[in-house]
Amino acid sequence: MEAYFDNSATTRVLDSVTEIVVRTMTQDYGNAAAKHRKGMEAEQYIRSARAEIAKTLKVADKEILFTSGGSESNNMAVTGTALANQRAGKHIISTAIEHPSVYNPMAFLEEQGFEITFLPVDGEGHISLEELEQAVRPDTILVSVMYVNNEVGAVEPVEEISRVIKKKNPRVLFHVDAIQAYGKFRIYPKRQGIDLLSVSGHKIHGPKGVGFLYIGSGVRIRPLIYGGGQQGGLRAGTENVPGVAGLGVAAREMYQNLEGHVAHLTELKDYLTDRLGELEGVQVNSRKGTGSAPQIVSASFDGVRSEVLLHALEDRGIYVSSGSACSSHHPGVSGTLKGIGLAPRYLDATLRFSFGIFNRKEEIDYCIQVLGELLPVLRKYKRG
Repeated sequence: MEAYFDNSATTRVLDSVTEIVVRTMTQDYGNAAAKHRKGMEAEQYIRSARAEIAKTLKVADKEILFTSGGSESNNMAVTGTALANQRAGKHIISTAIEHPSVYNPMAFLEEQGFEITFLPVDGEGHISLEELEQAVRPDTILVSVMYVNNEVGAVEPVEEISRVIKKKNPRVLFHVDAIQAYGKFRIYPKRQGIDLLSVSGHKIHGPKGVGFLYIGSGVRIRPLIYGGGQQGGLRAGTENVPGVAGLGVAAREMYQNLEGHVAHLTELKDYLTDRLGELEGVQVNSRKGTGSAPQIVSASFDGVRSEVLLHALEDRGIYVSSGSACSSHHPGVSGTLKGIGLAPRYLDATLRFSFGIFNRKEEIDYCIQVLGELLPVLRKYKRG
């Protein structure tokens, strides 16, 4: 049996997504900027996808900017807004558990003279609203907080966060990294006070290499890519018609049956959490219920290095993650795991299991069976 539990890294695309991607690569393959019929056909795919996505968020079509994925969306949201608004101030607030595509642009901005405040989180990965309120200053121009943490699944109260920010300083822009949240939650930026929102296609059973950034009307932002003036001059470059078309289909399908998908993911998460409790020396770091995402389970395995266990599971056809796939080529202790105060012995003994709509309970049963066989053997080689 094969069990793929790394859906927070990437997902298997929907059949309907494959169909439209193939069609736009082999039949309707025009350049969307071309003036002839092939170009207009391609442009229509982009218009349709933009409309589908805007409908899921209840925003205007013109507020959706297509990008190459979540990392570009986050980079543009953080760097683009900071550079465009620096005359109003150079103070930015984020958290200690952000994705590298937010954290590293913050480091770049620090080199440019910006001051960054990183808020700590509690043992479940949530920031303190009181500490946030204290951190907001007259020269604060941007707050960036991820909706769902990609390693432990903590869900931040984004609407309450926005309310605190705007009450203290109405001019502050609020960016939300929703890469692990879109397709799992009803997100309405206007209602929730979100000015910028980042999304990636391959986390919702869409194609890799495409995503979008919601930019609220009136938000000042500087482009990162200059060239031919596509997308209103905010992002130059030939538009990725197959990717955008596939993203539009994935967004529509995920939201047409959102409640059903979320119920399925939640059932799997709760089932795995309960089954992990049957194993000796296993600590689950992701809570059930509200405050945690339905698709992510973080678990620590006492006495076993995460990388060793990951490859042992891989040999049995089970695929999991030892952290964010986006930073897996740069080994080191997870900032998220340190941020939630995980015991030192668990920092390199933790795996992430993440579900998609194609997963089934039988796969979990197989995984628990294999873990039950592997853990006693691997613990024989426990470090002194």
